[in-house]
Amino acid sequence: MLKTIAIIVGLAIVAVLVIAAFRPNSFRIERRITIKAPPEVIYGHINDFHKWRAWSPWENLDPDLERTYMGSPSGLGAVYVWEGKKAGAGRMEITEHTPSSKLVIKLDFVKPMTTTNTTEITLTPNGDETVVSWAMYGPSPYISKLFGLIFNMDKVVGKDFEKGLQSLKTLSEQ
Repeated sequence: MLKTIAIIVGLAIVAVLVIAAFRPNSFRIERRITIKAPPEVIYGHINDFHKWRAWSPWENLDPDLERTYMGSPSGLGAVYVWEGKKAGAGRMEITEHTPSSKLVIKLDFVKPMTTTNTTEITLTPNGDETVVSWAMYGPSPYISKLFGLIFNMDKVVGKDFEKGLQSLKTLSEQ
């Protein structure tokens, strides 16, 4: 009986490991919102990491969050480094920007796990409104694939994106 249980548990573990191995090698999480403001107004809030404190969903997560700003004050080459108990640690750098249209950020997480992703925010005018798209994408190593069987990262991170976009909307429409 004990041998049968051990075999069943072993097969279940192997099945989970195999299923994880066949998950996609990359991921993409994206959310959109329409904001009743011109792209220039919205871009002013996203192109300067100092201004992210007003709308980013992670800024108020950790009251003891340590922030360091380096490089250019805004735009290409602007760097933001953070470290906190709840927010973990990492670094963002604006690597590409098209004024009032697109921002690409290299996102390096250090804690709780090490990974590098890309974040892209695009602004598309639509009459007197702007459609704002916030996406994050990158590789999905095996440990992430395994973790993804338990937690739906699209839902977890997607909720944060939605919260941040709603804050950006409120801020930009004032």
